[in-house]
Amino acid sequence: MIETLFIVLLFLISLIVTYTMMCTKTTSNNVQLPPSPQSIPLIGHLHLLTPSLYKSLHTLSSKHGPLLLLRLGPSRRLLVVSSATVAAAVFKTHDLAFSSRPAFAFADKLPLGTAGFITAPYGPYWRFMKKQCVTELLSTRQLDRSKTIRREEIERSIKRVLGSARENVALHLSSEFMKLTNNVTCRMAMSTSCSENCEDAERIRKLVKESFELAAKLCFGDVLGPLKDFTFWLYGKKALDVSTRYDELLDKVLKEHQHKRLSHNADETQRDLMDILLDVYHDAHAHFKITTTHIKAFFLVTFIFHIYLYFPSHLFSFVELIVTASMKLKFIIYSCGKDLFIAGTDTSAEAMQWAMAELLNHPEAFERVRNEIELVTGNVRLVEESDVPNMPYLQAVVKETLRLYPPGPVTTRECRQHCKINGFDVPPKTAVAINLYAIMRDPDSWDHPNEFRPERFLKEQDDDSERMKFNFVPFGGGRRGCPGTTLAFNLMNTAVAAMVQCFDWRIGEDGKGEKVDMQSGSGMSLSMLHPLVCVPVVHFNPYNV
Repeated sequence: MIETLFIVLLFLISLIVTYTMMCTKTTSNNVQLPPSPQSIPLIGHLHLLTPSLYKSLHTLSSKHGPLLLLRLGPSRRLLVVSSATVAAAVFKTHDLAFSSRPAFAFADKLPLGTAGFITAPYGPYWRFMKKQCVTELLSTRQLDRSKTIRREEIERSIKRVLGSARENVALHLSSEFMKLTNNVTCRMAMSTSCSENCEDAERIRKLVKESFELAAKLCFGDVLGPLKDFTFWLYGKKALDVSTRYDELLDKVLKEHQHKRLSHNADETQRDLMDILLDVYHDAHAHFKITTTHIKAFFLVTFIFHIYLYFPSHLFSFVELIVTASMKLKFIIYSCGKDLFIAGTDTSAEAMQWAMAELLNHPEAFERVRNEIELVTGNVRLVEESDVPNMPYLQAVVKETLRLYPPGPVTTRECRQHCKINGFDVPPKTAVAINLYAIMRDPDSWDHPNEFRPERFLKEQDDDSERMKFNFVPFGGGRRGCPGTTLAFNLMNTAVAAMVQCFDWRIGEDGKGEKVDMQSGSGMSLSMLHPLVCVPVVHFNPYNV
């Protein structure tokens, strides 16, 4: 209670100080900023934001247009982009100007805070690591090497579901997909199965939870203007403690890989991402000399996004609203970490769950996917990753799911230099939120945008010109777009296909439900309000053939 009162007092003082500074500051008449909805003095547009940020931004853009400027508190600007044409200006026309991301609050005060790749400013380090992602970490060669991992984890998942089917018990598909994607990610990254075999898994989950709760408090500093350092004074010790515990966990993994390297027992065909980064670390001729801190910060993103935050859906008090709004902006910034491991985190698990939910609500689409799978496999073996190119309707289902339910519904940039979009000035240091959810439900780009119609993608197979319109951007775009798109599609297509091939699904805990509830919940990733629960019924057992 005392802490809350102190924060309220601090906020009010910061408002007065910042407002006084703003009143004495003149603005050039030559600057024409984008349109902005009605704001409240001092707090700006914080009152217009809800726990589901993508929905509140979508509502605002529907009323005020595809390009608008919001103020979060007295000093923070946020440019909101909600159409394909404006997104093209950010992702393509002015890609270099928007090639940075906003920095996380107080990152420079934390051990691994400024060493990460995903949130790194555009520059030599970021360019070097992006090249490593494209040519090594997520290259076609490395994806081929890790194909066995994805195959094994999908088979383990099918066997777990077969066990539930034998016992005739309901299965939470969200949990099953999460276990699958987490294991694939951890094995590809560090040769560790996080959901089952990692002895530190529970410690990681607790640390992630602590991180989000602490970040909520630290991010409050963003709306405190000149008094923002007070939040670090309050919570800095806790933040340093959490960072140190992360560092210890990552150091343990790093040392295990170093030991394996020195013992010469490494299998070249089973190199994970940590091994590749260690090669770069030991390369005396590398264009950029990375440190072990860079490596640990790189993998910190993997740990963090094994668990994502659900925001409370109840009504907020004034202080809660301010804290949550500030926090949401920053979690979008951190959620950009999903770009690299989008195929191996909770976000991919959510996308698979949405795909299965839509298929169960559209039995004709479910049967069409199954018939396509049986035509390719002959129903004598489990569907494989190499089969996917021969299954255009399956691919269309996954694309349509990603259009309706993008894993990261909002992605961010920061303007590095002054530029103009649609005739409006965008000053440097302006944070930018590109609402992918709104773009892919824009009636100007899509017929019946809120309906599940996979057939629309069958018309666009192999049509690269369509993608250049930036109306289908589930993984963002431009040089900061996701380098792991191929991995994401490979895992999602194969996992969904296996679940359709092997099982019929009765909806609900008792298996008597008629329709899946398609309401989305609050939070930074686009999650289902009510997780998908079904009773699996064996249709095809690939292990009895």
